[in-house]
Amino acid sequence: MGFLVVVALGVFFAGARAAGWAAQGGATPSHAGLPWVVVDEGDTLWKIAQNVDHGDDPAKVVAEIVRLNGLGDSLIRPGTRLYVPGR
Repeated sequence: MGFLVVVALGVFFAGARAAGWAAQGGATPSHAGLPWVVVDEGDTLWKIAQNVDHGDDPAKVVAEIVRLNGLGDSLIRPGTRLYVPGR
C-alpha cells in the first residue's frame, strides 16, 4: 500500500511540474544551431554576456541566456554548457 502512495505522489509531482512548464510558455526552447560556451571557474552570466556581445545591452543578453537555458537563478557551475544568443 505504501508503495502505491509513493508512486501516486510521484505521478502527481511530475504532472504538476509539467503544468508549470507549460504555463511558462512551453517546455525547453529549441537550441538547434545556437552557439554554446562551457562555463569556466570564475565565470558569471554577465561576463559571458559581455564575451558574446554583439553590441547589445549585456543585461538583455543575460536575460536571453537565462531563458535559453531555463535557469532558475544566476548561479552557474564550471563545466556547464550554456547556450548563448546567436547572430
